Amino acid sequence: MSGSPKIAVGSGQQIRCDTRSAQDVASSPTLRRRRLSSLLREAREKRGLTAKWVADQAKERSGRERGWSESKLNRLESGVWKRVRAEDINVLLDIYGITGPDERTAYLTLVREATQKGWWAAFGDVLGSGEFVGLEAEASRIRTFESAAVPGLLQTEDYARALMSDNELISDAADLDRRVQARMLRKQVLSQSTPPDYQAVIDEAALLRVTPELSAQLDHLLEIGARPAVDIRVLPLTRGPYTAMTGQLVIMDFSPPNQPVVYLEALAEEIYLDKPEEISRYRRIYDYLRDQALSADASRELIRNLLASLQERRHA
Repeated sequence: MSGSPKIAVGSGQQIRCDTRSAQDVASSPTLRRRRLSSLLREAREKRGLTAKWVADQAKERSGRERGWSESKLNRLESGVWKRVRAEDINVLLDIYGITGPDERTAYLTLVREATQKGWWAAFGDVLGSGEFVGLEAEASRIRTFESAAVPGLLQTEDYARALMSDNELISDAADLDRRVQARMLRKQVLSQSTPPDYQAVIDEAALLRVTPELSAQLDHLLEIGARPAVDIRVLPLTRGPYTAMTGQLVIMDFSPPNQPVVYLEALAEEIYLDKPEEISRYRRIYDYLRDQALSADASRELIRNLLASLQERRHA
């Protein structure tokens, strides 16, 4: 495929990921899909219609006996779909009495954009649905907390490789290379002409796990942390126990009218939260963690000291 990055397979060689532009990497259908699903659900609920009644009406109007069901409508409204036909959306718009040309065009534009493929579609074997990557690619602000590792968008290639190398889900060296490559492509979201406002709080314990051989990771944190749109704070060990100390969370904000999303990752599960009360709760948790962390300048000084210590150990 034209513009595809080259893959170094099996040898731990440096992966070349720069043949795609940051704009290509940033383009995402994921947010359009979520927006379309939200609008469809709101349109039905605003009119006080049940999903079963709408599905029955859609079946009758479309003339397709097997084309509509309550479960299909529920999937459309929850964003759990990969493809949607414009004619199905037209049927729903007719049922909801949405007749304005501009409004109908807006819906159909979302249909077209939501069914396009993001770059991560080519990495379905290692990224799954790519839901998180798609949201990350279009966020206007990303706030993340990590207690055990450097956040993905801040990782160097060597650090990412070391982090993934003992994952039992990785079958071989080629699989590892693809996972690392995908993570490096994700990082380009911070290199857009208008990057998202990126804020990270990292537990000092995660930085203490960086070995001398991976000291370039700390160098990278100092370098990328100097960018205007990037703010890195370290939660020092001296703060003692704190809420969420065993967790990880990402809060993503988007341009209006799209709603924020909270992402939580468990061992074998991804959780997405978008209810206002859930967003509010995790914002409070993140604000608390950020308040407990060192300032940006003090965090940089701590990272410098850790880096100096690693370099001394490496050359001892």
